[in-house]
Amino acid sequence: MTAPRVAFFGSPAFALPVLEAIRARFEVTLVVAQPDKPVGRGLKLTPPPVAARAAELGLPLAQPRKLRGNAAFEAQLRDSGAEVAVTCAYGKILPLSVLTVPRFGFLNTHTSLLPAYRGAAPIQWALIRGESVTGTTIMQTDEGMDTGPILLQEPLPIAPEWTSVELADALSSQAARLIVQALASLDALSPTPQDHARATHAPMLVKEDGFVRWADTARQIVNRSRGVAAWPQTTAFLGGARLKLGGLSVTDGQGAPGEVLNVTAGGVTVAAGEAAVLIRTVQPEARKALPAATWAQASGVTRGARLDLWEPPAS
Repeated sequence: MTAPRVAFFGSPAFALPVLEAIRARFEVTLVVAQPDKPVGRGLKLTPPPVAARAAELGLPLAQPRKLRGNAAFEAQLRDSGAEVAVTCAYGKILPLSVLTVPRFGFLNTHTSLLPAYRGAAPIQWALIRGESVTGTTIMQTDEGMDTGPILLQEPLPIAPEWTSVELADALSSQAARLIVQALASLDALSPTPQDHARATHAPMLVKEDGFVRWADTARQIVNRSRGVAAWPQTTAFLGGARLKLGGLSVTDGQGAPGEVLNVTAGGVTVAAGEAAVLIRTVQPEARKALPAATWAQASGVTRGARLDLWEPPAS
């Protein structure tokens, strides 16, 4: 078949490499992004990165506030002449009335090896759960939450030092390459239904997901810190005051969970449920991040001090 005309649905910076890869090979007839939002202290109305890039390139742009029951948008998508649509971190559920507009439907770039980690935060939860491999799935979008058939899939090993920031960069590049491959062979792809019985889920993060559970193993604490590095970041408590922690790693040590075992120039060592965690930076509320040893000295934190325990509420 000839190269299909493409409508692209995406919003954050993560989606930019995918948009750029598509437009280098195919005609992009419409870009769809979320509406502009207030940003910063001045609450200046700011377009999402994909919308800003589309405007720079002079591509047709739509930013509908809702999709369901939006006949005007459906007509705009139809009139764009797109034969297939691609979604990448768009951030809205697509109703059937929109999914059926392009001739070849919608392809989604999902950052996990489906059916694992369906949902809004697969990158973050793969790290929190300590996975050593993730990947990208190109799937045919249906009305469910990442439940459509798989068209292409490729694994990606996770480097031990990667946080959600580095993993997102790697997966964005992988998704850009795979979606071009899928679009170039659109009529030859064989959809494979997912095994729904094997599905796991990756819900949107909330701020409490960044709270340190000192009763967890040191490895679990560090993995959680890797997963929440972009947001909401790693938060601990001392006397009820919040502290943002950085540069966490597993180290030797034994003590009561949350107990400070040592303070050295290299950082503050805190006991976990198993082994210990070395903390390299601490950022008190409304202040800049400090080397952990500097913070400890200024705060009077010495060996034997206890950071507050926090446990998630019973579900």
